[in-house]
Amino acid sequence: MKKPRDRRRQARRDYLRTAKNRKPSRAEIRKAVGRQLRYVARNLKFIEQLVHCTPLMALSRRQYRDLLVIGELYRQQREMYQSRSHRVDDRIVSIAQPDVRPIVRGKAKANVEFGAKVSISVVEGYTLMERTSWDSFNEGSTLIESVERYVERFGYYPETILADKIYRTRENLQYCKDHGIRMSGPKLGRPPRQVDREQKKMEQQDMGERNAVKESLVKASASTGLA
Repeated sequence: MKKPRDRRRQARRDYLRTAKNRKPSRAEIRKAVGRQLRYVARNLKFIEQLVHCTPLMALSRRQYRDLLVIGELYRQQREMYQSRSHRVDDRIVSIAQPDVRPIVRGKAKANVEFGAKVSISVVEGYTLMERTSWDSFNEGSTLIESVERYVERFGYYPETILADKIYRTRENLQYCKDHGIRMSGPKLGRPPRQVDREQKKMEQQDMGERNAVKESLVKASASTGLA
């Protein structure tokens, strides 16, 4: 069969016309996205017509996988385009790695990060993996689960938990209070006018010990080549 015209060069020119524009307007971006979606839809339609003559079994395993990923990617982008939104569940950002999800961190260096989100705990110098997920999750919701797993490992509740502010929710604080666990950080609510020196000294000490978590992550990244 004669190969269908895929208009690849024309699609590339249309993409570069918008990508090279430093400050494209919303209307221009939407128009460019619509064009690219129509190019992809046209090519997918050609593939459906070719399937009647040549079965998909002729494709390699990698080609068949990429075809399925591109089909789902097109569906997601078309859904966002039609609904005029910028969010969709399980959004695909890489054809080669469709399981990778964008995670908005709000950092100055990188507003959005890509990769697995990891929740760890450090006990007596040993780093323990508590939870890992390609989808974003709230770290504060993992504290009770991590403490219960700690009890299964060692047979008793920890004396102190050194954690970020995101873990200091009312539910977690009440849980720690019920089990006699001290959690680092100030109390919820308005800070007191007079600062307790002993409390401030303890908070600084807790912060210094909590830095061991970051150090363990850096060492693990360096040893695996992920730094």
